[in-house]
Amino acid sequence: MSSHSDILIVGAGPAGLSFAAELAGSGLSVTLIERSPLAVLQNPPYDGREIALTHLSREIMQRLGMWQLIPEDEIYPLRDAKVLNGHSDYQLHFPQPTEARGEPADCLGYLVSNHNIRKAAYGVVSQLDNITILTDTAVKEVKTSDDEAQVVLENGDILTARLLLAADSRFSQTRRQLGISSDMHDYSRTMFVGRMKHTLSNQHTAYECFHYGRTIALLPLEEYITNTVITVDADKTDTIKALSNEELAAMVKAQLKGRLGDMEVVSTFHNYPLVGMLAQRFYSKRSALIGDAAVGMHPVTAHGFNLGLSSADTLAKLVLEAEKNGQDIGSAKLLERYNSKHMLHAHPMYHGTNMLLKLFTNETAPAKLLRGLVLRASNNFPPLKKLITKQLTG
Repeated sequence: MSSHSDILIVGAGPAGLSFAAELAGSGLSVTLIERSPLAVLQNPPYDGREIALTHLSREIMQRLGMWQLIPEDEIYPLRDAKVLNGHSDYQLHFPQPTEARGEPADCLGYLVSNHNIRKAAYGVVSQLDNITILTDTAVKEVKTSDDEAQVVLENGDILTARLLLAADSRFSQTRRQLGISSDMHDYSRTMFVGRMKHTLSNQHTAYECFHYGRTIALLPLEEYITNTVITVDADKTDTIKALSNEELAAMVKAQLKGRLGDMEVVSTFHNYPLVGMLAQRFYSKRSALIGDAAVGMHPVTAHGFNLGLSSADTLAKLVLEAEKNGQDIGSAKLLERYNSKHMLHAHPMYHGTNMLLKLFTNETAPAKLLRGLVLRASNNFPPLKKLITKQLTG
């Protein structure tokens, strides 16, 4: 069997679904191809990850109708953020802003569970007449020509389109088949994530604690419940996995010096190997990369989904403009414009994050000294602090 759409998207994760939602009412036909079952898209399971959303991301999600589908009591304000280094109590503080994107603001951003974002994105797209979602469907091969993009499914069906998008994770096989190389960086670390209850208020303040030997990030949800992110060297993974909930809570309490009081695990904990990825370019013939297929960020800056949503928004606007003007939505000129625009955001963020990690996970004596100096310099140089705050708010 063969069928034709205007656009094919491999991967119905948040980026792929967000791009499809952008095309509501456009008249463009879109087919999403997803390996997961329909039930997983409809009700994604909790996976431990809380996503820090910027004000810009909130604006985009509101415009697409996604924000409105997230339960109000599961959108948590992130008031301010602090960074600690080693054994020192000195803090780099990013205070509560008075404005963001030219509007009054009372928080740096918002924390929303990954599964709620995915569910909301599917909720919007599932109601659109111009969108077809193929679930339980695997891709065997993709190829492109001057005239069209083609996807061969494992069941033998052939799908064609004017434009093909890869949105199938940082390990994208679609990207590989399109001949786009990538810079893959294995951080040799594992991240453990889940929720903890505590006896002292988190004040809706996020903490990034670069302790020696491991890193702990605290993302405030309810006043006495915090998403706890523990990052350790890969060779310590099994040691953390072997801990009981009580032992894990005691370890975190000790490492935080009792900052949040007594700790208690109140959710399942999940672990992920940390691998970063930056594609050499974000397009090929009649094809483009969005989301994690374009850039897979280390979670330390909490900007992965914001960057993925931005890629979908940037490309969708170019496609809609081209369609409105009767132009080719898969032209090299359009895709080159997308590539240039997204590179301006992605490159500095990806390489800047890696530089930050290289410094704050280096435990040689000179690096420890430099780490402390960087925090103090950042705290006492208002232009730099303002620039970083702008990045945090979007």
